[in-house]
Parts: sequence; structure tokens; C-alpha cells
Amino acid sequence: MNDPNGAVVWKGVYHLFFQHNPNAAFPDNIHWGHAVSDDLVHWQDWPVALTPEPGGPDREGCWSGCAIDADGVPTLMYFGLPGGNCIATSDDDLLTWRKHPSNPVIRQKQWGGEYRAHDACAWKEGNFYYSLSGSHIGMPRSMGKSKDVAHLFRSVNMIDWQYLGHLYDPGAESDCAVPDFFSLGDRHMLLFASHTRGVQYYIGTYAGQSFVPQIHGRMNFTTFDSSSMLTSGDMVAPICWKEIGGRRVMIAWIAEGRSEPVQRTAGWAGIMSLPRVLNLKDDDTLGIEPWPQLESLRRDHHHFSEVKVKSGAFVPLQGVGGACLEIVAVIDRGDSHEAGVNLLRSPGGEEETRITYHASRDSLTLDVASASQSPQAVGQDEQTGPLKLAEDEPLELRIFVDRSVVEVFANGCQCLTKRVYPVRPDSRGIGLCARGGDVTARSVDVWRMSAIWPGQQDDQQAATASDHFTLSCSD
Repeated sequence: MNDPNGAVVWKGVYHLFFQHNPNAAFPDNIHWGHAVSDDLVHWQDWPVALTPEPGGPDREGCWSGCAIDADGVPTLMYFGLPGGNCIATSDDDLLTWRKHPSNPVIRQKQWGGEYRAHDACAWKEGNFYYSLSGSHIGMPRSMGKSKDVAHLFRSVNMIDWQYLGHLYDPGAESDCAVPDFFSLGDRHMLLFASHTRGVQYYIGTYAGQSFVPQIHGRMNFTTFDSSSMLTSGDMVAPICWKEIGGRRVMIAWIAEGRSEPVQRTAGWAGIMSLPRVLNLKDDDTLGIEPWPQLESLRRDHHHFSEVKVKSGAFVPLQGVGGACLEIVAVIDRGDSHEAGVNLLRSPGGEEETRITYHASRDSLTLDVASASQSPQAVGQDEQTGPLKLAEDEPLELRIFVDRSVVEVFANGCQCLTKRVYPVRPDSRGIGLCARGGDVTARSVDVWRMSAIWPGQQDDQQAATASDHFTLSCSD
């Protein structure tokens, strides 16, 4: 699986579609997978929604797109390779999808034409439907030096589309893949993926079919190319739901951080991030919080308070550990230069994942350089993102560990994500660290996390048995 597609709430149920090869663990013969949830926490697989049609405009794959309520008709809009952007509709059950006989409704142009039909985003505005097609300026071979752009189309019926031009002036990224455009507070947000740097966004103003970006931000902080994206271990492609209560909830594809031969042998590749709530803060910057209902997965609570950490020391939290955890830490930084949490740690520190706040750099780092001793683990570049705290503001971390992935939320305005693959069965420890000054953890709370899929074992013995990573067929 890779890109999430078509996030929609229908009749009170969350639907997530996604890029999916049902036959092998590599991106080919792309279908649309389908999963549903009542709470964005517990999930069930549903039948494949879209399948390439031999001889049809999507014969080389049903690639990324969106879902829209088209005046009461559930509608998918997707990039059918090689033809262009296509649509499919369903009854209220969202189980069986019928492709429109006019597909592709937006035909693909040759390189150098006025637009490129690609990953589709659609919405209703007044009497018209609008659609974006994410692309870039320049030929494919120049993607590393190109600029992102989104082509804007308009229709009265989702079938006949008029090309209107660019939604915004070409931006700073390599391309605008899988665009998702929506209102956020009194601004608009364009959420998208760059094929060289993963999840990106612009926040700005929108009026008269023109978007003016004012803030550019990243949710992935490494750089890769098409040859390494699938093994980067990074968060690559996003999409949002407009939650029933009006909140925007994002989920994203996290690529594997293991070699492609290992992925193929294991028989699976790709996971989705945890859902996160996006909001516009008072200074018009982006707020990021974990989805509140994730607390329903908490089990076996352990609490620590007033944990003192001397400069240069590592203080283990005794009696807790594991590879399916939630950790909430509130740390008074004092005058320290660095403070943080180390996890998935072996007793001697041979394997560990480090989370560190750097006061002098106003940044947070998720360092996986020592996360795995396996030569099959790749994509070990660190994630370092901006995090500026007030002088006396504590470092507030909410960390989710799920075997091969770590997601770190910090102070409601940052989240770092990375794949990890510890191979030692004793790489389970958690501890606190400090440099350049002493720190005090006001509180640290640790929970074991339960399973989200029906039929999975949900007891401590099962969780313990599966915590060890072999990076093989049994992964």
C-alpha cells in the first residue's frame, strides 16, 4: 500500500481508500484498497474499490485521487493511467463502484501541453465543482529542480471540465503530488506531497479561484529521490477528512525503511500514520495534535513524577518498556542545551531511538541512526523539525511506538515520524537524557497500546511475542 486516497465520512462512517497492489509488495498493478472505521482508531478491510480495466483508460493502474459527495452521489475521482482523470460512482453502501462511460473526464496531455492530468482533488463551491490536478513545471527528468504547481478545472456535472489555469504561482517544491485543498480557520491549506521531500503544505488566502500561499511548512524533514523514496522510512503522502465535528483529520503513508528485496520477501510494504488533527493557531501557523480517540487503546498504565536527570546522564524508567506503547512526558528543561527521551533501547544502548529537543537550535530531532543493528534496515536519516519554545515552557512530548514506527508529537505544533527496526529482543527500554544542564521530568506516563484490527490478539503475551523484528517473512 502507498498513498491514502478518498478520505470521506459517509453516513457517519469513515472511509479510507488507498493505493494498493493486491498481488505483491511493490508498486505495480495499482488498485484502490478500501478500509472503514467508526472512530478512526479501529479498522476493518473492505473489498477492493477500483481495479484497472484491460483496454480501458486506467489499464496501467488506478492511481491517486479523492472522494466527494456529488449532490448525494458518492463519487471517486482518480488518475487512470495512461488516459487521464476518471470518475466512478456508487450507491449508499460504497461497496460497488461503477466507472463512468465518458472516462477519462479530463484527458491526459503530452508533456509540454497546457496542463497535466494527475492526482485529483475535487470539491463543490457554489454551483460548480472544482478539481485540482497536482503537477510541476518542467519535464519529468528535471523534477529535482522543478517547481510545484496545481492545475485548476471547473465543471457543472463532474463530467465536462473546463481548464482554468494554475491555482497558484509555481511554488518551491519539486511537485504537488496528491493535493488536498480545504479551508482551515479563516485561511486555506494546500496539503500535498513532494516526490523529493514527502509531506508538505501551504497556508494562505483563497479568493476568485486564486490561492496565495503565505506560509510553507513540512511534515517530513529528509530529502530523497524516486530511487530511494520506497526505502526512505519517511512520511510521504497525506490526505484529510473533514470530521463530523468540523475538525480536519490527516493520515499519511509511511514508506518502509528496509530494502526492496526484504519488502518483497516479507510480502507486505507500507503503513498509514496515526490520524492527527490539524488546526490553525492564533499566529496562523499549523497546530498538530494526535486524534483524541487514540486514548481508547491505552492499557497497563505506569506513572513517574519528578524524575531528575543530571547533565550527560541517561536515566532508565524501571519496570516499563515494549514496542507497542504510548508515552507522555512533560519535561522542565532548566538551562539544558538538550533534553529528551530514548526508547526501544537495549540495556547497553547498542540499539536505541533518540528523541531530543535542542534549545540552541529551536528544533526537535528523531534520530534513528542506532535504531537497528540489522544491515537490512535502510532509510536511517534523522528527522529534525523546527520547535520553538518559550523560555519557561516545558517540553511536552506525546510519543507513539508501534513496532516498526515511531511518531512524536510535541507541544501541539510539531510531529516527527520515522520507521525503526530493532532486531534485539531486549531493545525495549525507555529512559530520559540531558546535555548541557540538568532537567526534571515533571511527569512521564506510559501505556501499552492494544490492537486496532479485528481478530488480533490483545494480551501482553501476544504483544511481547511479536515485539522482536526479524525483517524477514515473519515481520
